[in-house]
Amino acid sequence: MNSRKLPDGGILYDETDEAEDDIEVESNISAAPISVAVDWNEGGVNETGLVGADLIAEFVKRLPNSPGVYRMFNEAGDVLYVGKARSLKKRVSNYALGRVHSNRIAQMVRLTANMEFVTTRTETEALLLEANLIKRLRPRFNVLLRDDKSFPYILITGDHRAPAILKHRGARARKGDYFGPFASAGAVGRTINSLQRAFLIRTCTDSVFETRTRPCLLYQIKRCSGPCTHEVSDQGYAELVQEAKDFLSGKSQKVKEHIAEAMNLAAEDLDFERAAVFRDRLASLSHVSSHQGINPAGVDEADVFAIHHEGGISCIQVFFFRTGQNWGNRAYFPKADPQLSAAEVLNAFLAQFYDDKPVPKQILLSETVEEIELLAAALGEKTGHKVSILVPQRGEKRDLVEHVIANAREAHGRKLAETASQSRLLEGFKETFRLPYTPQRVEIYDNSHIMGTNAVGGMVVAGPEGFVKSQYRKFNIKSTDITPGDDFGMMREVMTRRFSRLLKEEGIPDRSQQASQADAADMPFPAWPDVILIDGGQGQMTAVRAILEELGITDSVIAIGVAKGVDRDAGRERFFPPQRESFTLPPRDPVLYFIQRMRDEAHRFAIGSHRARRKKEMVKNPLDEIGGIGPSRKRALLQHFGTAKAVSRAALSDLMAVEGISETVAKQVYNHFHDDAAK
Repeated sequence: MNSRKLPDGGILYDETDEAEDDIEVESNISAAPISVAVDWNEGGVNETGLVGADLIAEFVKRLPNSPGVYRMFNEAGDVLYVGKARSLKKRVSNYALGRVHSNRIAQMVRLTANMEFVTTRTETEALLLEANLIKRLRPRFNVLLRDDKSFPYILITGDHRAPAILKHRGARARKGDYFGPFASAGAVGRTINSLQRAFLIRTCTDSVFETRTRPCLLYQIKRCSGPCTHEVSDQGYAELVQEAKDFLSGKSQKVKEHIAEAMNLAAEDLDFERAAVFRDRLASLSHVSSHQGINPAGVDEADVFAIHHEGGISCIQVFFFRTGQNWGNRAYFPKADPQLSAAEVLNAFLAQFYDDKPVPKQILLSETVEEIELLAAALGEKTGHKVSILVPQRGEKRDLVEHVIANAREAHGRKLAETASQSRLLEGFKETFRLPYTPQRVEIYDNSHIMGTNAVGGMVVAGPEGFVKSQYRKFNIKSTDITPGDDFGMMREVMTRRFSRLLKEEGIPDRSQQASQADAADMPFPAWPDVILIDGGQGQMTAVRAILEELGITDSVIAIGVAKGVDRDAGRERFFPPQRESFTLPPRDPVLYFIQRMRDEAHRFAIGSHRARRKKEMVKNPLDEIGGIGPSRKRALLQHFGTAKAVSRAALSDLMAVEGISETVAKQVYNHFHDDAAK
């Protein structure tokens, strides 16, 4: 019997050795796997020959009536569906009896070749565990939250004499005050920009702050009060920081009144220059409020969800309100069965959304969801405070929900138009290049370098919904055998690394069962490209096809070259498909425009990656190469000697004189710059 610790300190015992993966439970959930035997051999293979409803019926005979979570698997061991139940026996028996609501669920039942179960103490725990597993396993038949990026926050640091105001993502490891979430990094950037003008708080890093000997440009343009060189007293700076915290905590009116009073006093004293500073600060605060849009007086802390469900696509719009201020909105397009109702999609979406995000005291919805009370109890149990979930019918809150619904409808319309346009382009792509099927994943590659230095290969991916940025990849050219500027050699390395890894991780795809475009909507985004576009002519294509042939995948991937036109004119590109003569497309052809957009995106991505690598090389410090020299010791050495070059020339005794540098570390630094001493 296997066991492991749960986050709440308890022990989880697993009676089955063939369980797929350990269940990672992020919340304090008491979950226990149960073993339900249906004649498996030692390798975990079903020997009964039963699948689908017949197999599920065998499981039902041994299931308890307790709450829990179940997982359904196909013959390959892939998770098809994760569900929760108040009674596992009653819920799973519906599948065995054929009580399904759609053709899609009927297909799921037919594909089921195994099931696993976890019991929980309560249904609320089952709901939280279900959301956790869905996000981790991403089952094919569940409603999936596809855009799951973390939200940015504003951080006012608390570990420095002069706190800074910064954008923050991820774990809250640094001491300070966090304000958010904001809907996007852009919203955080605009707010910080305005708060700089309003409260004159620094945004520089601590290392830059410590090395300043005179005020920087931000002080000169009145966007910082200059605490680094004591242009403002520590007490005066602390007052500015407190005002910023008060504003972000919802006391904006109080802060405005205080600044207005100071402006009037300065004007009465005929100190018009000081009064103008306060005037500009007030204007900046008004700028923040104007960019926050609607700020309803009756909503202090809430998230507002509205869904628009039409044409097989669901759009869920989320608005964030904190401290009475609107901190932005974001649109989500979860993957869901088109036959599900808007309320069912929203119900499945909410638990996943809050699996790793802070929960406000109030949640407003546009639709009444089935498990509203259960969800409120589960979120309250998770966060430790009461959470109310409402579907307002009248008043200010209903007006707010209607506003969010309108935004969801507009975002849905834009998405629907983009998807339809992209589908038509892929169909046109198929016809233009005489492909056997409509491509679901198209990759295009490009290289970027300066005289062969800091060479980077970029891969851009497009699918039925446009560019898929999460699938973009960059390849730092590592080979030392490539002549600087050898584009053929660079492309050879990129192709070899890309497809060697793909073969290792995914194997060769079965093109005989290529999904149609309609069926592909129900499938995960493919790992293998249907088509690869190479930015180059016949020479590049010869090199690429030689690599594909060497790897044995010429029948698995269609490679097409895209050569720049005469005089490098856009619109006159020549295409080099396999086993066909090269050709050009009419200047106004939509497929040509689609390929141009992909090529431009690949070029942008490759250049951006190259510039980032070049910048990193340019600012690289020789001290970074010495093991055991971290930021604090590096700072101490630079403050003592001034430059890395001076450190490299320093004697051992001088290095040992630096505060925080021991004799061992001093010898390590000295030996790094003096090869003879190390011998």
